[in-house]
Amino acid sequence: MSIKKLFLEENVGGFDLLFRTMCGVLSILALSTGLVKRFPWKWIVAAMAFTGLCSSILRHCTLYSILGISTAKKKKASIPEACQ
Repeated sequence: MSIKKLFLEENVGGFDLLFRTMCGVLSILALSTGLVKRFPWKWIVAAMAFTGLCSSILRHCTLYSILGISTAKKKKASIPEACQ
């Protein structure tokens, strides 16, 4: 497995992308409104927000790469890419 595939290849899409985005947004709202007040839970919810939004923006999940999972649609190769 190449480093590029492990860290850069798009492997998140569809419902999974929507779910990660919603979890990130709802976690930020919970933190900003003061819904989460206890110390360890604030960090857990903040980590959920960060990972959810980053993975949805980058459309990449490193754990998915390690496990060989992809929910992203396959892109059709262009003619120059197919000839290489």
